[in-house]
Amino acid sequence: MAGKKKGVRAVLTNAHRALRRKRTVAVVYFTLRFLVIAVMVAQFFNGDFESVFLCGMTLVLFLLPTVFERALMIDLPNTMEIIIMLFIFAAEILGEISSFYTTFRGWDTILHTINGFLCAAIGFALVDMLNRTEKFSLSLSPVFMSIVAFCFSMTIGVLWEFFECAMDQLLLLDMQKDTVVNTISSVMLDPAGGNSRVMIQDIVETIVVTGDGRQIALGLGGYLDIGILDTMKDLFVNFIGAVVFSFIGYFYVKSRGKGKFASRFIPQVVEVQPEDINPRQPKLSKRAKKFQGKGE
Repeated sequence: MAGKKKGVRAVLTNAHRALRRKRTVAVVYFTLRFLVIAVMVAQFFNGDFESVFLCGMTLVLFLLPTVFERALMIDLPNTMEIIIMLFIFAAEILGEISSFYTTFRGWDTILHTINGFLCAAIGFALVDMLNRTEKFSLSLSPVFMSIVAFCFSMTIGVLWEFFECAMDQLLLLDMQKDTVVNTISSVMLDPAGGNSRVMIQDIVETIVVTGDGRQIALGLGGYLDIGILDTMKDLFVNFIGAVVFSFIGYFYVKSRGKGKFASRFIPQVVEVQPEDINPRQPKLSKRAKKFQGKGE
């Protein structure tokens, strides 16, 4: 048990040391950490212990990019690392605790679009690591790299929707937000029990009858769709984000790594631990240098 505590302490110490070598990232990290701790204390005194747990999880998530840097021997660009931390803060603290998901209709859409974009960048990084590994002899074309990045991003998006659905079914968290619709069409309404769809239009109210005979009018001005439209919207904007970065990454590789915009989102492979690296001039492995020069 003591060994595990020392291991966790060492990971956290090395992560903080690596962050301090990136001044801009460190400023953003410590600012967000202060805000999260302030929210955590406030929610503790409010008796909202679920939000306290969420704040604690957010603090852990803030360190994951740096931990992955050490584990995978990569150097995350400052821009990408900052966006990841802001994304976590926007999703957990602003979205969940401050109710931005319900206050601002487009909040969830924006985050899912950014998620698709970032995951595509991570997909490119994974291909980069395959290219630089001596166990593999790969010569991956820009088109193939774009396809891999796109598929990786969409897979992450689908897995997240699986997670949301599981949490809604098991814990009734309502992560897949519902949509009010005024028209429904379903074969479940076929009085003959067949496969003929029955359509109901101009729905202005839905009344729920409970087991004890109570009738509850939802007062939503329509029928309550249970999450499917939200899921499809999330996957579609994830698709848009993945496509955008896949195109950017394609031209980045074709131009022999000269694209300044894409380079801010594509991690570089390094030979030493991140805390020993000058973030402005990361030391690349020979395979990484070879990959960076590919354009064919």
